Amino acid sequence: MAKPLGKVGTEVSPEQGYASARLVALAHLASLKRAVGNLDRVTAWLRVFAMVNVAPGFNETPLVTNGYSDLILELYGPDAGAHARSSIGMAIALNAPVNCEAEVEIDG
Repeated sequence: MAKPLGKVGTEVSPEQGYASARLVALAHLASLKRAVGNLDRVTAWLRVFAMVNVAPGFNETPLVTNGYSDLILELYGPDAGAHARSSIGMAIALNAPVNCEAEVEIDG
């Protein structure tokens, strides 16, 4: 099944946006694993900044961003997985429904 493209609130449902945010979290985890070798070296998730491609009038960006945060909390628990978070609506290149950046703490 192809990932939906477009603005959340028109071409992409909030539920599809949530699922897309989870995919972004998985992509970040894969990148971290390549970079540090072992995801157990991630000792804390510090901050997540989510940019949601929104249709005019859509104001539920935190619900979309929950897809990212919920996955991190499921995997790392409340101690290491809890993080500060911002979620804004904007236009995103290549019509992706959501894009995120994260700051993590790495052991040693």
